Amino acid sequence: MKLLFVAAFALFVLSTFDNVESSAYDKIVAHSRIRARKEGPNVCALQQVMGTKKKYFSTCRNWYQGTICGKKATVLYECCPGYMKLEGMRGCPAVAPIDHVYGSLGLVKATSTQKYSDVSKLRPEIEGSGSFTIFAPSNDAWELLDEEVRSALVSNVNIELYNTLHYHMANKRLFTKDLRNGMTVTSMYNDLGLLINHYSNGVVTVNCARIIHGNQVATNGVVHVIDRVISSVGNTIQEVVDIDDDLTTLSGLAQTAGIFEKLGQPGHFTLFAPTNEAFESLGSEVLERLQGDKEVLKALLNYHLLDSVQCSEAIMTGTSYETLEGNNIEIGCDGESLTVNGIKMVLKKDIVTTNGVIHLIDKVLMPDSAKQVMELVGSSQSIFGDLVSELGFSAAMRPDVEYTLLAPLNVAFSDEVMSMDQSLLKIILENHILKRKIVLGELFNGQRLETIAGKYLRVFIYRTAVCIENSCLVRGSKEGSNGALHLMKILLKPAEKSMFEILTEKGGFKIFLSLMEAAGLTDLLKQEGDFTLFAPSDKAFAGLSQTDLSLLKSDINALRTILLYHINNGVFIGGGLDTGVTNLLKSLQGSNLRVMSANNSMLVNSVQVPESDIMATNGVIHFVNQVLYPGDIPVGSQDLLTLLKRLVTYMQIKYISGFRYKEIPLTFLRRIITVVHEGEPTITKVTRVIEGEPSITTVTRVIEGQPSITKVTRVIEGQPSITKVTRVVEGQPSITKVTRVVEGKPSITKVTRVIEGPQFSISSGTTNIALEETDISNLDDDSKRLVQIIQGSSRRTASRRVVDSNRRRGRD
Repeated sequence: MKLLFVAAFALFVLSTFDNVESSAYDKIVAHSRIRARKEGPNVCALQQVMGTKKKYFSTCRNWYQGTICGKKATVLYECCPGYMKLEGMRGCPAVAPIDHVYGSLGLVKATSTQKYSDVSKLRPEIEGSGSFTIFAPSNDAWELLDEEVRSALVSNVNIELYNTLHYHMANKRLFTKDLRNGMTVTSMYNDLGLLINHYSNGVVTVNCARIIHGNQVATNGVVHVIDRVISSVGNTIQEVVDIDDDLTTLSGLAQTAGIFEKLGQPGHFTLFAPTNEAFESLGSEVLERLQGDKEVLKALLNYHLLDSVQCSEAIMTGTSYETLEGNNIEIGCDGESLTVNGIKMVLKKDIVTTNGVIHLIDKVLMPDSAKQVMELVGSSQSIFGDLVSELGFSAAMRPDVEYTLLAPLNVAFSDEVMSMDQSLLKIILENHILKRKIVLGELFNGQRLETIAGKYLRVFIYRTAVCIENSCLVRGSKEGSNGALHLMKILLKPAEKSMFEILTEKGGFKIFLSLMEAAGLTDLLKQEGDFTLFAPSDKAFAGLSQTDLSLLKSDINALRTILLYHINNGVFIGGGLDTGVTNLLKSLQGSNLRVMSANNSMLVNSVQVPESDIMATNGVIHFVNQVLYPGDIPVGSQDLLTLLKRLVTYMQIKYISGFRYKEIPLTFLRRIITVVHEGEPTITKVTRVIEGEPSITTVTRVIEGQPSITKVTRVIEGQPSITKVTRVVEGQPSITKVTRVVEGKPSITKVTRVIEGPQFSISSGTTNIALEETDISNLDDDSKRLVQIIQGSSRRTASRRVVDSNRRRGRD
């Protein structure tokens, strides 16, 4: 019940602040009040950096980490702004009395400002009528002011000190909720502006001075205590860079890059300005390269520029900010020092201008876009970088040449790889360097990437991964001035052989290959495409007899159902699969394969895959030692069921008496027609590929003669049928032989023709067909034309036979 009351109270306080027009500062104070609720009413919990006087109404992140700017922070409990303690009572039960601005300075312990108001003759003004806002420097702030400056102010109280205090004032009551980020408040000194920044972590700054105690209400205004004395602002960032002797190199480069004018435009910018020495440390060669490429130089300088004002006092922990170049930098703090990308480099901070703030740094921030590709190689790819430099790839990676590095992580270079002959290692590395610049966003599925060795690598895009051949990209791709770098998990192994060639040379897959041949599917392993094959080894068929294999081959639809269930359209490698979940891959048979990848291993239908990601020119092969079977397809034969139970042990196969396997349309097979023309002095071979249901018809025409020989072969795949017809045509001076073969179920037809008549005699021998003046050397694909020529010649031959018969009869 107590916890419920505390939660309800917290929600009430937060909702109260949300309902009014509250600010980030007000909300942070409200959170501090909740954290200190055990200390009594109106108590706020603050964090103080150990060893300093700096106190913060801190964020949840800092509170639970117990640190500010990387330094340990202790917890303090103080009265919340506007409240005070009463003797003998717990917490801060009393509301602070309301006085005029001068009197309120004493209430918030800004006694130095109160004293200087008195001696500068400002007191009557801030005790009188009006509505003022005063940003009162704390006592410590006055102590931090340079001694000479402070003495000069005090010694000339009628002018400088009075003007300085007036610059800390506005002729209007402004609470923290009224101080919006990026606004400019008109001060009471020559109407010069006060630059306000109100950050999401609750920090509010005035000319980069932090409000450490806000909203002390007075009868004639409001008092905000700040942590430093502020000075008037009149110059833009451009003007500061132009007149500062330490920034002459930056000024010249900004003009060369064409961004110098931007530094003088209205806005809210933060410039991390490298000093002259910072640029000199780059070396003359790098500086010349930068100056020679305007776009690269512009990217470099924009990397130092933020489109927001980041005062040092607002930085309590490392936070990432987007630069005008487009990439992010991390701004943090280490005690009193500012850090950029984790490095202490800020020499001077918070140079406030009319359009932002400048921090001087002693190092040049180099974005990836200004680096050459080899400069992008990090420590996690250092072995690859060293090998590329050592093995002489400098010609392919000149500064004026664009290229892309596919850099494997150091763990990819095992002892076995490092012990290779350098010539072999060089071939491996050539596969990791692309001929042109290709950034991550340009990669797409099915893309072919050319390496400097002329080989082509395939790109595969998955739901949560981008892979090139067998290796997937690791997060951290970078784009340089002359190329790109992508991090790879393992070494690339480009495909060089088809699935059929790999399985044939590998050995141990003879039974699977014989079954594919029996099913008429061998060409699927040879043809171009993108397939994934879970190839069952001979171990998967262990113990099968020839009778068993004959049973498998006896029903071609059943055999195709089983074999095509092992193949799916698309290339799926282990690294491309979502880990820890089931990936459904639709097989060519139609049912889904259930594939899971986890802990560098792969399972398909709960069957272990002992070896995976064998890349082929037409896909990828994963080896399995069991036969896979679609769970939604029953078996209708007891003999086949008994056999499959021996092969498929990971599941129960359903039996439905009389079930018959359906014929699977082989639309994924490609029909191949090859036309070969042989002759002298050249040989021309033409291959045509037609996709569709296969049929096989073989026609062979052989035309023999002198002085040339022409041979034409046509192959059309399909359901086999065999018809054989042989015609022999003999004549002088040439011999022509025509043979047609059509494969299929064998059938033999014999035809004998007998011609009877009064003027007919029977004779045996060879029939001569006159082919004089008939050109058959250029016969096209039209078989009818050949038939017409033969028939025409046959009729002329028959006429001669009749005449010869009459002549013989006359002699008789």
